[in-house]
Amino acid sequence: MPRLTQDNQECLQKPFPRPTIWTQFQPLFRTERYNANIHQTTENEGVLQALPDVQPMGSEHLEMRKRQLSAAQGTPASIPSQPGAGSRGSNACCFCWCCCCSCSCLTVRNQDQRLTAASREFRAADLPACEESPSPTLEEVNAWAQSFDNLMVTPAGRNAFREFLRTEFSEENMLFWLACEELKKETNKNIIEEKARIIYEDYISILSPKEVSLDSRVREVINRNMVEPSQHIFDDAQLQIYTLMHRDSYPRFMNSSLYKDLLQSLAEKSIEA
Repeated sequence: MPRLTQDNQECLQKPFPRPTIWTQFQPLFRTERYNANIHQTTENEGVLQALPDVQPMGSEHLEMRKRQLSAAQGTPASIPSQPGAGSRGSNACCFCWCCCCSCSCLTVRNQDQRLTAASREFRAADLPACEESPSPTLEEVNAWAQSFDNLMVTPAGRNAFREFLRTEFSEENMLFWLACEELKKETNKNIIEEKARIIYEDYISILSPKEVSLDSRVREVINRNMVEPSQHIFDDAQLQIYTLMHRDSYPRFMNSSLYKDLLQSLAEKSIEA
């Protein structure tokens, strides 16, 4: 085997120089690897601190821990819905991790709905019945078309007109007018005061669902006279509502199917007789 020359041996013993580019980037690679190791260690330590003891726990505590961790990390947690939570979730307006408590806001909302339903039932039950009167004749029904006074002077005419007002949701005008007529018949002071108070609360007060439409001048006069009411305390208001029914509702009543059907049925009966 041929021996290496002295020059070749010296050349093999010398270390090869590293590339210049590798020498420049080697510190950067070491720094990136070091930072990545530190970041991974910090995340692991944070998870271990968030969950110091991984022990078996109840489903409720486990779900609460998942929510807390997801809130800290800023990601939503995937938690299976509990029975009965689906229907409540759409109406819930406060955060509840267990979805099984009765929120105070829902309780107040349910109470408001019950009060509203109860007030409607009370309003429907509070309406007085129609006046007792015999069936109108063909002559009386024809007279209703001649003037509003002919309509209001007979109980049958007031009942028919009141039925029409009910379809327009303005029956309180007729009820107020009838209540004022009843108040005028009273002579006892205590009864007058009591009835005047009831009429005021039912038809004058702005808090009443049956409030009638009155101008400010009439309201001011009524408020002053309520200190010592008389049987004529609502005369101006009664006249104003009477005029409102005459100008606004009466023409529509005469053109309504209710009046035309009543007139036609009485005309057919008179022909058959």
